[in-house]
Amino acid sequence: MSVASSSIFGTRLKEARLEAGLSQKRLGIEAGLDPFVASTRINRYELGVHKVDHTFASRLATVLKVPVAFLYAEDSDLAQLILIFGRLSKRKRADLLQNARSLEAGS
Repeated sequence: MSVASSSIFGTRLKEARLEAGLSQKRLGIEAGLDPFVASTRINRYELGVHKVDHTFASRLATVLKVPVAFLYAEDSDLAQLILIFGRLSKRKRADLLQNARSLEAGS
């Protein structure tokens, strides 16, 4: 993971954590980190100081109730679409995909 993608991950992680109303320590603990290091570790992930492996990123995403792809999305609009898509029912996802394909075909 490059510095740029690391800081994107950190930005998205912090955004999702704040939206979930969790402290860095609480997020870390709920994701399985030792309570003594949880706050520091999440802080370093958010700052891009430490890299997160995909397995742990998935655990963080589960706690935050966001698709893991959201944490890696470089474009803000795409990040929002990923969040919206992840929160939709299967039926609404199919509708959204059909509409998106129609838009793409019309361009």
